[in-house]
Amino acid sequence: MFSKVLVVNRGAIAARIIRTLRKMDIFIVAIHSDPDSELPYLKEADEVYSLDGKTAVETYLNQGKILEIIDEAKVDAVHPGYGFLAENTGFAKKLEERNVTFIGPSSNYISLMSDKNDARTLMSKYDLPVGKGSAVLSQDLNDMKLEAEKVGYPVLVKPANGGGGIGMIPVYEEKELEKAVERARSMAEKFFSDGSVYLEKYFEQPRHIEFQIMADREGNVAHLYERDCSLQRRHQKIIEESPAPGIAREEIVGLGKKIQESVEKIGYDNIGTVEMLRSKNGDYSFLEMNTRLQVEHAVTEEIVDVDLVEAQIRSAANESLSAILPKKIEPSGHSLEVRIYAEDPYNFFPSPGTLETYQFPETEGIRIETGFKEGNVISSFYDPMIAKVIVHRESREQAIADLIEYLKEIKIEGLKTNLPFLIYALQSEEFQAGQVHTKLAEELAKRMKESSKLKS
Repeated sequence: MFSKVLVVNRGAIAARIIRTLRKMDIFIVAIHSDPDSELPYLKEADEVYSLDGKTAVETYLNQGKILEIIDEAKVDAVHPGYGFLAENTGFAKKLEERNVTFIGPSSNYISLMSDKNDARTLMSKYDLPVGKGSAVLSQDLNDMKLEAEKVGYPVLVKPANGGGGIGMIPVYEEKELEKAVERARSMAEKFFSDGSVYLEKYFEQPRHIEFQIMADREGNVAHLYERDCSLQRRHQKIIEESPAPGIAREEIVGLGKKIQESVEKIGYDNIGTVEMLRSKNGDYSFLEMNTRLQVEHAVTEEIVDVDLVEAQIRSAANESLSAILPKKIEPSGHSLEVRIYAEDPYNFFPSPGTLETYQFPETEGIRIETGFKEGNVISSFYDPMIAKVIVHRESREQAIADLIEYLKEIKIEGLKTNLPFLIYALQSEEFQAGQVHTKLAEELAKRMKESSKLKS
């Protein structure tokens, strides 16, 4: 097992990784930017380094600075969390050259899946259904238009080497294409240091169903069932749950087995998530494979009772899957996760500020993941997620009811949050009935805004 691990991330995921490292009795090294210097989890680390800067490019994406810290601290492994460098092939390779373990899949698998278009081609060879898409777009506008015509409008412009819904822009007609591509490229460059984008066929009101994968260095693979992540804004998930409501278990089990077999044929060797879109008529299309821990991993942890961060670390340390996971993995009960963001609940615009009041009541079966405490500043330099609230109950109905009541008791003051929207969404007739899709959040936000105007 590793003796000293560097966590190259921030916020809730840094706190989450540090908690498991502490449980495993591993020496913890943390990093922080200038705006993050007062975050509470830094006190839980054994050694802390400053990145001396504010923006993501200056700090958490700055490979040069991070590699200097790796050399100085003499760590034997690095956990990237999610976002930032978690799916950066170049960074993983640089660690391999230093004989420092990247706690994630080997760099060749990150590379294999990092180009979303290449990943689609690969997975189609292993019998997973894949919708229409283009190659990486050139700078030539006429070529872009031809690619869009081949795919067929509406199309979705997507970063070829990104994730988290960042830079994904739907385009309904040709006149919108050029500006959408320019915007997507700009965002991809800013967040992933790679402005490459491509096109996918845009599904109207699909469901987003993803499968949690766990593998070891020997190429053994297990799937830990699905998460329904259909409630999204700007293609970024805000409510996730498992099991997926209203879908026959035979359908899920069958698809999960097929995905497991496909990933095993590739020889995959650590944690990952295979994301699928499900159309209204029940057809599936491979979306992408994320070669990292997901924001919503806690939902799976709750239903299968496995610490995925620990499993990921143990796999990276060459332990076999048979030792890492229970012999039989069966989902139990129902789990829901909501993401609390510092943002306007009506239009979802970021709303940075100070957490003047930040209080979560303690309730059995409800888990809080956060990297902040009262008095901390939610900076405009990073993603505005403040916390995740995860509930686990015997039934979906009870999980929803208890989560709604819990969210009403949370006290956050000093900035706007999406708490009112989360409560409104959970209470909606559509969500209660399990009639979810990727456009539902936008529809509910519009309805909530209209309702607010009528009341005022």
